[in-house]
Amino acid sequence: MLRMPVVALAASLLGLAHAATPLQPSSDQEVVERLPAVTRVRPAQGSTATDPVQAERLARAAIATARETGDARYWGRAQAALAPWWNRPDAPAALAVLQATVQQGRHVFADAREVLQAVLARDPGQAQGWLDLASLERLEGRYPQALHACEAVARAGAAFYAQACQLETLSLQGRHDDARTGLQRLLNQATEPAQRSWLASLLAEQEERAGRDTAALAAYRLSLQSSPDLYTRIALADLLLRTGQPAEVLDVLRAQPDTDAVLLRQALALRQRGDPAWMALRDSLRTRADELARRGDAADLHARELALAALWLHDEPAAALALARRNLALQREPIDWWLALQSAQRAGDDAALRGLRQELQASGLVDRRLAERTP
Repeated sequence: MLRMPVVALAASLLGLAHAATPLQPSSDQEVVERLPAVTRVRPAQGSTATDPVQAERLARAAIATARETGDARYWGRAQAALAPWWNRPDAPAALAVLQATVQQGRHVFADAREVLQAVLARDPGQAQGWLDLASLERLEGRYPQALHACEAVARAGAAFYAQACQLETLSLQGRHDDARTGLQRLLNQATEPAQRSWLASLLAEQEERAGRDTAALAAYRLSLQSSPDLYTRIALADLLLRTGQPAEVLDVLRAQPDTDAVLLRQALALRQRGDPAWMALRDSLRTRADELARRGDAADLHARELALAALWLHDEPAAALALARRNLALQREPIDWWLALQSAQRAGDDAALRGLRQELQASGLVDRRLAERTP
């Protein structure tokens, strides 16, 4: 997911970078990738697929639960459902795309790209696969390649989604007014709540990149009114933190799953309000990080969260900068650039700051929040 500021940012720490774009059917007969809501389907632990149709159903249910709750165990359940076809070159195309979705959710981006490229080479009509590949390209700051993938979405017969894909990418390249006009047009055409919610969230992110916070706030609220989800709540919380509204953050995140993304923002909001309860959340996050280290989890996969905690809660900007640099090697969304720049600035590392700004300029990303030096 994507966003940032002095005390907050925007991008879900749920695995995502921006979640893969969901296709919506244009008619009752069209079958596309549609994720069920966690309140309707919660896969049972130990569920085993016996055929591709069942595997797809179980994997989708687990992926939906992982995204809506932030519970990483459901990525494992999705992988278990897909296990008989995992990494098989002859796997059904839909299952291969779902494998890449799971890998993307776990931040194993290189493997996800390899799987998508292979399945799209043999079945270029997989619109969802092209959308997912475009998301990966944007995640790594490869905007021309992302636009190429968006064009393939149109060739696969999903013109509406191809337009949204292109507009999001153009916004990252600084064509903010074009992106705003186009996304608003698509939003006006959409009637299904989940589709409207998704488009409104894209519009909100675009408005933040353009420096239009009031418009972004309205778009985030529209997204949540249409179909609430944790990703957008976190994005809205980031904007509220950046604009000095910590009390609103606590309201937006009330009763949400206690993921690292949620706890980080709740702790920061409490700290901004002068509420000592923030320290208990800081300690809880430190315990989680220690548990990850004891399990031998790859630190690079969690570098973004660790860097945020170091910067926001532990007042260790030099440590945050080291982690942020490792994170940039994995993903280069606006939040990742912000995290590195802000860490360098707070650490007083002028050489690192100059180098990062040169890299940012060469990347082609245009974002008002990155262009402004924050105090």
